[in-house]
Amino acid sequence: MTLRADSVYRFFRSGDEETLAVRGVSLEIAPGELVVLSGPSGSGKSTLLACLAGTDEPSGGTVWVEGGRMSGRTEAARAALRARHIGTMAQSGNLLPHLSVADNLRLVRRIGGHRGGTGPILADLGISGRAAAWPHELSGGELARAALAVALVNEPAVLLADEPTGELDAVSEAHLLELLRARADRGCAILVASHSPAVRAAGDRVLRLDDGRLVA
Repeated sequence: MTLRADSVYRFFRSGDEETLAVRGVSLEIAPGELVVLSGPSGSGKSTLLACLAGTDEPSGGTVWVEGGRMSGRTEAARAALRARHIGTMAQSGNLLPHLSVADNLRLVRRIGGHRGGTGPILADLGISGRAAAWPHELSGGELARAALAVALVNEPAVLLADEPTGELDAVSEAHLLELLRARADRGCAILVASHSPAVRAAGDRVLRLDDGRLVA
C-alpha cells in the first residue's frame, strides 16, 4: 500500500482536560485509488490528514508512506519524506500570496530537490496561461487548479486534500474532480476529506469519520 495508518490516535491537552480528536484509525490507500473521507465538522478529518501528511505527530499508532515510516520521526525527517512522496491541498490554500503561480511551483520543486522549470503540470491542468498571475488575480476555479498544481508538481505518490472544492461552484467542482480522477488513473493514491455529495460520488471508496473513529 502507498499509504497506511495503523491504530492512529491524536489527543490534545489543555490544563487538566484532554480531547481525543482521532481514535484508533487504521486505513490503507492503494496506488490509483481515489478515496473520500467524509464526516461532520469536528469529526477529526483535518487532524487525521495532518497526521498522515506528517505535519502533525500522532499521539499513538504508526503512519507509513511508500514503505517509509512517517510517524515517530523528527520534524525534519517527516518534512523530507513528505517532500519526496506527498502532495497536500489545504482548506486554507497552499499558494504563497507574494509569489506568482509559476514561482510557487518553482519553490515547491526546489524543496522537493528538483531543478528546472515548472514542468508540464500547468498545461495538464489547463492553466498554462496563468503562470505569471498572482494568486489574488485567479478565479475560484483557477485558484483550485493552481493549488492542485502545487500539490502535484513533484509527481507525489500520495495526494492528501482537505475540502478542495469547498469554495467552488458546481461547474468548477466537477472540473476539479475530473482532474483528480485523471491523476488517480496515473497511479496516485488520493485521499480527499470533504462534505460534498459530488466528491463522495466521485470516490472509489468512502470512509466515514465520526467523533474521531472510522465507522461503517
